[in-house]
Amino acid sequence: MSYSSAHPWRATAGMRTRPALQTAAGVVGAVFLLLGILGFIPGVTTDYDTMQFAGHNSQAMLFGVFQVSILHNIVHLLFGIAGLSMMRSAIAARTFLIGGGLVYLALWIYGLIVGADSAANFVPLNSADDWLHLGLGAGMIALGFLLGTGRGEAPSR
Repeated sequence: MSYSSAHPWRATAGMRTRPALQTAAGVVGAVFLLLGILGFIPGVTTDYDTMQFAGHNSQAMLFGVFQVSILHNIVHLLFGIAGLSMMRSAIAARTFLIGGGLVYLALWIYGLIVGADSAANFVPLNSADDWLHLGLGAGMIALGFLLGTGRGEAPSR
């Protein structure tokens, strides 16, 4: 993938071009989709046999670090599908990145407020999930704003 000097906000691959904003939404969506799939693979997810549909009692850990449940994996799959489908237009891609980023920031705050052993921890979330959600939220929002609208104008500063 290269960048055109005449249009630095447009990523090019071969003969086709796609605004970087839309490419970013697609990449983020593909990563979420991959993580959702990996969450259902024993070995990649440790203690897979303890996975529950929802709730803090699920002891399954993606990569041995991030607490997951069936619901958690489904959310990743849905975010992935949303990102891949919303990358088709600049407005939808920006909405996915900024809106999804806000959702992940809300999950970060929720995870900080709700105790790990609380019945309200239905996703489930552990400390590693909380800080990952902060990074995801901030990163997605930054991509949405910094890459502009993808309609030819440079991002506003």
